[in-house]
Amino acid sequence: MAQVLEFKLPDLGEGLTEAEIVRWLVEVGDVVAVDQPVVEVETAKAMVDVPCPYGGVVTARFGAEGTELPVGAPLLTVAVGEPADGRPAGDASPAKPAESEDARGTAPATEGSGNVLVGYGTAKAPARRRRVRPPQTPPAAPTASTVPSVPAANGRSRTAGPAAERARTPGAVDGPVPVISPLVRRLARQNGLDLREMTGSGPEGLILRADVEYALRAAAAQGRPGTTAGEPRTGRAGAGAPAPVADTSGVTRVPLKGIRGAVADKLSRSRTEIPDATCWVDADATELMRTRAAMNAAGGPRISVIALLARVCTAALARFPELNSSVDTEAREIVRYGDVHLGFAAQTDRGLVVPVVRDAHTRSAESLTAEFARLTEAARTGTLTPAELTGGTFTLNNYGVFGVDGSTPIINHPEAAMLGVGRIVPKPWVHEGELAVRQVVQLSLTFDHRVCDGGTAGGFLRYVADCVEQPAVLLRTL
Repeated sequence: MAQVLEFKLPDLGEGLTEAEIVRWLVEVGDVVAVDQPVVEVETAKAMVDVPCPYGGVVTARFGAEGTELPVGAPLLTVAVGEPADGRPAGDASPAKPAESEDARGTAPATEGSGNVLVGYGTAKAPARRRRVRPPQTPPAAPTASTVPSVPAANGRSRTAGPAAERARTPGAVDGPVPVISPLVRRLARQNGLDLREMTGSGPEGLILRADVEYALRAAAAQGRPGTTAGEPRTGRAGAGAPAPVADTSGVTRVPLKGIRGAVADKLSRSRTEIPDATCWVDADATELMRTRAAMNAAGGPRISVIALLARVCTAALARFPELNSSVDTEAREIVRYGDVHLGFAAQTDRGLVVPVVRDAHTRSAESLTAEFARLTEAARTGTLTPAELTGGTFTLNNYGVFGVDGSTPIINHPEAAMLGVGRIVPKPWVHEGELAVRQVVQLSLTFDHRVCDGGTAGGFLRYVADCVEQPAVLLRTL
């Protein structure tokens, strides 16, 4: 007898609580093997292929592409073991057939998933038995004259069946509320919404955050702060038509989710928690550009400008370690790091990301060039892992690629400083007492004033400018 197992969205690590379905890799009826990727999801960190820890036949999928699911929500169900006709449920799956009903509760499984994603992937199959929900005979289709039209969460009307009729009866408040996410409950509670009076648009009537936000907008259109248990619902499963709303033609609302939402949260937190200050200086980068040209003319892999600037950063941080730190607000301590994990801002089609070059202080200019190129390509293709996007101790921001000279960037929380580099352009410059055209760059340092004073920040930036103007200064630390 086949056993139907439910695979839930696992904890993908790094404190992530939700993910958006980008693309399904399997269809209902497909045979999957243990650890076969079944869905591609986008988290606030990166794109991830999620493998299934079970082998068998896919019997159901939960959530369409573009749906945002919380961790722990069902992704799909898989039938494993022997069906009634004796054929294995997944001939291509390495998973073993299910044992008899009496033995399943005691005999340990010999095969499990090799996954390392947090939340599943143990060496044993789950010992808990699951009941297979018996198929229910669908009720006779009601006629169009007896079934009202119910507005769905996306604004399109759908036909309300017996379940929707029961949801509007007084007895419906005694049943469980189909909500998984605690964020949805809190949002509804803060705005006076009664979730028992709502019909969700998710799988099996699951109430999503979008449903609550839709109800709040509908309530606001009627001049009410929220929908309570004693009030009729509007724009959801109520029998009445939605109230007319103000003309919003030409207005587009873009949800803050995925990478865009993560960036918004992090920048807002940085502005709220960090008392930052910025100092800047113009530097003559002519000698730096000549040095790079000489290095590239010698043969071998070409050295990038950002790699040379990164090498300058690591040397400066060795002299001013106060800036390679963060602040532990709970312990009221400054945490200084011995290693430099250098983040760099990379603009992609999916938004701004900050990949991290591990142990940048131990790398040569050639090694830094190769690592920058690898991480930049991974950022563009959306294949950066969460480990490659976290753990930075200092950030280098080359906004000169956008054709601008200066900026006052926001610190990448919880780091303590960020070096900004503008474009390198020919400008009039006094060189050796005479006016000349030189390659000039503007450098800016934004720093957390809690970790150091202006003297330290100014000393760091001046040392960086000296190395840019006279790269031979770096020879003292090589």
